[in-house]
Amino acid sequence: MSPTTRFTTSITLGHLDSRQHEAAAAAVLRVLEAHEMEVAMVAANRETMIKHIAGGRIDLLATAWLPEIDAAWADPAYMETLGGVLYRPMLLWAVPTAAGLTGLDSIADLARPEIAGSVDRVVVLSRRLETHGTRVMQLYGLDAAGYRLEVVDNELAYASAARALDGATPTVLPLWQPHALAHRGRMRVLDDPKQALGGRREAKLLLRTGLRETLDPDLVDELDELTLGNPVVSALEYAMRNDGMTADEAAEAWQRGKLTPRA
Repeated sequence: MSPTTRFTTSITLGHLDSRQHEAAAAAVLRVLEAHEMEVAMVAANRETMIKHIAGGRIDLLATAWLPEIDAAWADPAYMETLGGVLYRPMLLWAVPTAAGLTGLDSIADLARPEIAGSVDRVVVLSRRLETHGTRVMQLYGLDAAGYRLEVVDNELAYASAARALDGATPTVLPLWQPHALAHRGRMRVLDDPKQALGGRREAKLLLRTGLRETLDPDLVDELDELTLGNPVVSALEYAMRNDGMTADEAAEAWQRGKLTPRA
């Protein structure tokens, strides 16, 4: 690079309009601001986000869940995938640790009569998990064991899971990890021997194709190497939901070492 080369000093950072994605984007924002970048934030639902990406209106996206969930966003015609894995999203079915039910170690155990008779067989889950929930019910024969799905919106599903963690009744909790409720370590994840929920995904940053050459290489290297991890994202979302912090306040607390992630 010529000594007179001037790098881009402004960038548009996009994320899905959920607390989980907002939390991760806020951590990325701290990195950008440390490099004195002027940042415009754009939050959108999935339908709008793909339009923003195709229209070149998003410079940096935090984050795409790869390989399959957000694969369309990673089209190299529009976006390149940066190297680092910010965290590893995974679907899980869990039960409250406080319930203390022995013999319940996997989703398959839920169908055993002695377990099914002790567990709340109404499985409350958000609409975005309905397809996965139906697959779990079918593969593990939970319909025949008397379980049924109750599909609600995201916030009602969160409230239901939070109440279950405060109670003593064995309740099935279908959740994405990372998740604010995972921060306090009050749930026990059930094994998924049939792989009904799929494996771990990789949450990655996407950079608008062709933009790399206009950015400070030190910034690109830091973004390439940035890692948060599931416990950090869970802690950030927890701080936003339970401690009244904005996403930026939570990210600042994390950066200053004031958040203590717990799995």
